[in-house]
Amino acid sequence: MPLGHIMRLDLERIALEYVVPCLHDIGFCYLDNFLGEVVGDCVLERVKRMHRDGELADGQLAGPSRGVAKRHLRGDQIKWIGGTEEGCEAINFLLTLIDRLVMYCGSRLGKYYVKERSKAMVACYPGNGTGYVRHVDNPNGDGRCITCIYYLNKNWDSKLHGGILRIFPEGKSYVADVEPIFDRLLFFWSDRRNPHEVQPSYATR
Repeated sequence: MPLGHIMRLDLERIALEYVVPCLHDIGFCYLDNFLGEVVGDCVLERVKRMHRDGELADGQLAGPSRGVAKRHLRGDQIKWIGGTEEGCEAINFLLTLIDRLVMYCGSRLGKYYVKERSKAMVACYPGNGTGYVRHVDNPNGDGRCITCIYYLNKNWDSKLHGGILRIFPEGKSYVADVEPIFDRLLFFWSDRRNPHEVQPSYATR
């Protein structure tokens, strides 16, 4: 059986049997060992090169402070990419797999049917206690419905390095802490159901 066919069946099964139920039941889910170490390393090396070459700029705030960088509120450095840029083949492969996963969710996402995505945001928290205060990715209904995050942090120890993504599910009595470990892919609703924060990072994240 061709590898592409096997991959399609696996992604479809993951989408229908895991991603869709989790999003409906608890509002988020994550997949570990998504790309595997070899391909994940290729993505990591490309992102490291962007960071090393100074291609990342301070993240900006939306809302009333739109376009303003305030490091005490949001400490990441970012770059928006489409995946077709020179040298971004591994990133493009990752984005293609994520696109397929979301596509296989199809009409099973309640009122949502995802037809397209934005560019991918490459983000780096440089350590020194930088994080991102509690916020909602899409508080005003701008069309975004699912946030997908792929983590690249090898040998990450959250007790030592911090940097946990904490989700505050709407109407729930608990919080969900997601460690930003290498080759983990996270999905959650982008709207007001999932306020979240990036806790202070004490190593490059």
